Amino acid sequence: MTEKRAPARLIWALGVTQIIGYGTLYYSFSILAPAMARDFSVPLDWLFGLLSLSLLFGGLIAPKAGAWADRFGAGWLMVPGSLAAGLALTVAAYSPNAIAFGISLVAMEVASAFVLYGTAFAAIVQIGGRSAQRSITHLTLIAGFASTLFWPLTGMLSSHLDWRTTYIAFAVLNILICVPIHFWVGRFPRQQEPSSPADDFQSEGQTARPPRIGLLLMILAAFAIEGFVLASILTHMVPLVAALGLGTAGLAISTLFGPAQVASRLLNMLFGGRLSQTMLAVISAGLLTAGLSVLLVTSPWVPGVMLFAILFGLGSGLASIVGGTLPLELFGRTGYGARLGWVGAARQFSSAIAPFAFAFMMNAWGAGVAITAGILAGAAALAIFGLIAHIRYGGALPIVAAELRQ
Repeated sequence: MTEKRAPARLIWALGVTQIIGYGTLYYSFSILAPAMARDFSVPLDWLFGLLSLSLLFGGLIAPKAGAWADRFGAGWLMVPGSLAAGLALTVAAYSPNAIAFGISLVAMEVASAFVLYGTAFAAIVQIGGRSAQRSITHLTLIAGFASTLFWPLTGMLSSHLDWRTTYIAFAVLNILICVPIHFWVGRFPRQQEPSSPADDFQSEGQTARPPRIGLLLMILAAFAIEGFVLASILTHMVPLVAALGLGTAGLAISTLFGPAQVASRLLNMLFGGRLSQTMLAVISAGLLTAGLSVLLVTSPWVPGVMLFAILFGLGSGLASIVGGTLPLELFGRTGYGARLGWVGAARQFSSAIAPFAFAFMMNAWGAGVAITAGILAGAAALAIFGLIAHIRYGGALPIVAAELRQ
């Protein structure tokens, strides 16, 4: 059976909606938060606490969103998701107090479970079949520019408009641009394919391997730990490098992270075809751990901290890819949306806890201890991904695609 690839215009269209979704629902918040805190007369930390609480609610709904994507079609599910995102942004803009705003944040995070990577990846898999891994890489490359575009855009808007008007403008983007695109995506036919060894991991001759649920729990643990490391460092990157003695130079160094993240996705798109997604997961966790190790050993030496930002950015860029492609490689398309929902939930729960836990460690024991904890967590994720690779290949770790065909 010959499979169609997801058309390029579909990937670009979803890329636009991912840029708008991440830009309006996530990246704009840190820029607008000080103005929000002043408006509601609450501490800034309290406002970020509301965000963390809303992330937990978003994590709770993610598995259900994935199951609905499998049942109804991910493209169609993104239509009400985009509409809900626009409405939640509108409600946030008209919130009379911090409590009402917190409720709107929960609505925004719940809506994000239906429109961001998890559902977009599921749409690509449903439309593009097993050729979807490369399409997912292309999508993450496009969506990687969300922060590059929306940080300065939000800053520019906030200098001319108040945060409420800015949120109204972002609501319009979600409703007038994302809703029609997702309606168009929903019209693409879903591919049907016969079962494959990936859809039945415990095929004949593999009975000694752990059951699917055991492997899935290992994947969830690894992604949760990796998500904790990423959220800890990304939330505190600038104050962290400043605490290590770099002062204002830390801000300039931290800007290397974004280009490195995009570069890793580009390199994977161009040359990653020879690597399995299981090995990319190992490499991703290894780069994150290596970056933090370099930071601990070399700071405040500027070239060393620059190397940290590059290594960490490379690892982060790969992590966003394998979060979507590893479950596809190990389990196939059947039930893909639901599994991706659980991966999203695991990452979101740990990401909600991480900023507070890392800040506590920095304040109580210093930056060195906090970085050491990050290294140990990264090493734990690396060990789990390594064990998954060992199980996946029966003790061998082949990396060439010809050796990985199922």
